[in-house]
Amino acid sequence: MFDAIMKLSLLILAVSTLFYFYRLVKGPTVPDRVVALDAIGINLIGLTGVTSVMLKTSAFLDVILLLGILAFIGTVAFSKFLEKGEIIENDRNQ
Repeated sequence: MFDAIMKLSLLILAVSTLFYFYRLVKGPTVPDRVVALDAIGINLIGLTGVTSVMLKTSAFLDVILLLGILAFIGTVAFSKFLEKGEIIENDRNQ
């Protein structure tokens, strides 16, 4: 029963990731695409976590942490680019 629930949750996460990919490609605005990209990162964390539970291992916990950090940094960078038009400011005196 537990294995069936884990497989069902993997299927639901995979289908929602496909919907987010559709939003990433067809998003009407750039902020919608950024949100879809962040949601894909969160779904990858969920898929990795469920796979880790199914395989009864803690080897993927570092991968989950790395995905979370990368998703956060990517979202912050895209948001800063949308707001200011640049990610790294060259002139700090202004």
